[in-house]
Amino acid sequence: MKRQVSQSKSAVLGLQHLLAMYSGAVAVPLLIGTALQFNSEQMTYLVSIDIFMCGLATLVQLLRNRYFGIGLPVVLGCAIQAVEPLKMIGKQFTIGTMYGAIIIAGCFVFLIAGQFSRIKKLFPPVVTGTLITVIGLTLIPIAVQNMGGGDATAKSFGSLGSLVLSFLTVVIILVVQRWGRGFLSSIAVLIGLAAGTLIALAMGIVSLAPITEARWFHFPQPFYFGMPQFEWSSSITMIIIALVSMVESTGVFFALGGILNQNITAQDLKRGYRAEGLAQILGGIFNTFPYTTFSQNVGLLQLSGIKTKRPIYWSAGLLMLMGLIPKIGAFATIIPTPVLGGAMLVMFSMISVQGIRMLFQVDFNDQRNMLIVAVSLGLGLGVSVYPTLFEALPRTIQLFLGNGIVVASLSSVLLNIILKGKAGLAEK
Repeated sequence: MKRQVSQSKSAVLGLQHLLAMYSGAVAVPLLIGTALQFNSEQMTYLVSIDIFMCGLATLVQLLRNRYFGIGLPVVLGCAIQAVEPLKMIGKQFTIGTMYGAIIIAGCFVFLIAGQFSRIKKLFPPVVTGTLITVIGLTLIPIAVQNMGGGDATAKSFGSLGSLVLSFLTVVIILVVQRWGRGFLSSIAVLIGLAAGTLIALAMGIVSLAPITEARWFHFPQPFYFGMPQFEWSSSITMIIIALVSMVESTGVFFALGGILNQNITAQDLKRGYRAEGLAQILGGIFNTFPYTTFSQNVGLLQLSGIKTKRPIYWSAGLLMLMGLIPKIGAFATIIPTPVLGGAMLVMFSMISVQGIRMLFQVDFNDQRNMLIVAVSLGLGLGVSVYPTLFEALPRTIQLFLGNGIVVASLSSVLLNIILKGKAGLAEK
């Protein structure tokens, strides 16, 4: 039986869920905004509206109806696996192309939600485990670069100050994660970011100008960075990323079903997928990002023992309120790059470890599984290190094949079909 709690306690529990996902929610706009050289005003808008959209996306998933919403206690946040593809699209084309691709991917997810129960057979553990491992590994070099200061060509790269800040952030996160009690350990990354920023403030290398210059209140504006533009390779890239997110969300849905002793039906999955597709469309319209179910909040349900949706409604409402107050969003923009790098190192490495854990389900006595993982990892990481491998091809083809996650996706799915045939599609 589900434990009922008062509204006041639900609000505290909702804040706990918010804190558990907040660092992951703000990481994506910070990484992408920095890569695309947004100014402080643009970064403040991006972070604050992203926070608002996290709350709105969560609300869409909570509001179960005949068309969308799985109605489980889930929190949605930015899909971290979309960072590199979006940065590439934004740099090689335009910001409008980036948001056009997000909208197309969201429409695709919404339309194929009913059929995905069949499509997901293409993603057995050997495929999904490989993909998630590649996602983490391809992001780690970005974290290390940020730890050094962000610009690897700068004379100050790897300075003593940057190294001290970044490694202190890592140590703080590890200490809180290891010895923190209750939900404190679940917000170790956020504590690390806050502590690292305070240390940097004491060192005199943090400016509070973005906070003082930010407005107290604003509303989301559709197409704030311009109208969407549509380009086929960018759209296909984001569709593949959306499919990976759908596979991850499927695992979260079934994990929640187990915790709640609730049978997750095909109709439940369809409504859940549709809610994520709708959230992605809204993300493209309001110039934020794709949204997906956050797995770290599943652990909080087990930890607290409170498995009702009421705290999640509070979490969604608090996120939307925070997103409407730019001064709160501006706090995230003052985090020094080395501090962000230290936190990202832990987060991205954990993604890889999650992928490795999934690969534990794979029978590596079967030589075919070894080949699928080995070749896909090699191609995914190789293309990530040398994306210019395909520079002789047209630009749109370069974008499609110059992304390690996309290449690993294609490689693992195709090799699984070629080497194992129907047997590979029947695996669970």
